[in-house]
Amino acid sequence: MHSNRYVSVIWIIVLVSVLSGCAETQFAIHSAKRIVGATTQPILPKYKIGKPYKINNIWYYPEENYNHNETGIASWYGAKFHGRKTANGEVYDMNALTAAHRTLPMPSYVRVTNLENGRSLVLRINDRGPFAHSRVVDISRRGSQLLGFQKAGTARVRVQILADKSRALKAQLTGQAQLAKVGSPITVERLPKAKVESKLLGPPTEKKLPISAATASPERLDGAENIAPKALDIRDVAEAPTTGEVEFGQVALTQIFVQAGAFHRFDNANKVRARLSSVGHVAVSSVLRGGRDLFRVRIGPFKNVGDADQVLASVTKAGFLGARIVVE
Repeated sequence: MHSNRYVSVIWIIVLVSVLSGCAETQFAIHSAKRIVGATTQPILPKYKIGKPYKINNIWYYPEENYNHNETGIASWYGAKFHGRKTANGEVYDMNALTAAHRTLPMPSYVRVTNLENGRSLVLRINDRGPFAHSRVVDISRRGSQLLGFQKAGTARVRVQILADKSRALKAQLTGQAQLAKVGSPITVERLPKAKVESKLLGPPTEKKLPISAATASPERLDGAENIAPKALDIRDVAEAPTTGEVEFGQVALTQIFVQAGAFHRFDNANKVRARLSSVGHVAVSSVLRGGRDLFRVRIGPFKNVGDADQVLASVTKAGFLGARIVVE
């Protein structure tokens, strides 16, 4: 009896030791996770423009265009691409405020305005697309919710690049210490540290005076009136909203057209109009661009995006690969 009792006691001691060891192991694992999480630095995205590429026999030419301003049809993408890599190596998050564009730098900031309800939102371009030729921008699911067109699937939009913020973001990611803009450099005393999180910009202070691309003018260079620009921290300019600050503007009536092309000579535009006469109501309209008349060949207007999509497909099939949907 005593020997059995001793054996039981020994087994209890062994069992307690094993359980204690497991508990210590689990504690060590969790501690290691906390340590790794605390010391691992976030990876800053890479700045990328990219080479020309072709989709469905149509060439696209990525470029740095800080005057980009276009209208067209927006779509959105979500769960199917969630967690996949974007064109510049980031991971797509359908709940983030991002968008895909065919030619703008990655990353860069744009303001997208839903022309149907007046809502506008700042989004970060970090992917290529959309590859449906009839769309101008592909927005994250969260972005489409805030802009109010998730259920509809598409919306008439205006896409405008935010030149100051996009230039500053490039400077931040490429390690530039000086940012030239409208003849006046924006400098920082030291390069910014890697940072992923961002916050809403507050009102400018006297020490940090943002320069608007629309109103800034070069500093004078004559005598005492030459005032050196104040230093502006690139990190402040490069920040963008993370929670989504939606602005509301007036809703303007718009129309949808399919533009087959734009020509400097009326006779060329008229020939295209004649070739496409069987597709629908084709008209030639003139507009002044750079001091010269530009003759646009357009079909429409259309009541909805679906009708415009069908006509665009017919126009591209007829050989006009540069045709696109425009909203005015």
